[in-house]
Amino acid sequence: MNADRITVTMEPELGAAVRDAAARAGLSVSAWLAAAAADRLRHELLGHALDEWEREAGPFSDAELDAAAAVLSLDRRGVRS
Repeated sequence: MNADRITVTMEPELGAAVRDAAARAGLSVSAWLAAAAADRLRHELLGHALDEWEREAGPFSDAELDAAAAVLSLDRRGVRS
């Protein structure tokens, strides 16, 4: 496997939380951080796409946002219902 090595530094409490989360997921810390980074990149790309959509079509209405939240089983704050 070809890999890109990256060294990261974080607060000790965050490091401990990452190790715990990786262990709960049954992943190495490297695999857990790689998945987290990929999720963050997808979220940023989606955010840019939605921003572009709103620039072209105007802001999303409350009804559209409510419908999207319902499909995703989220409330409007992004919390799973």
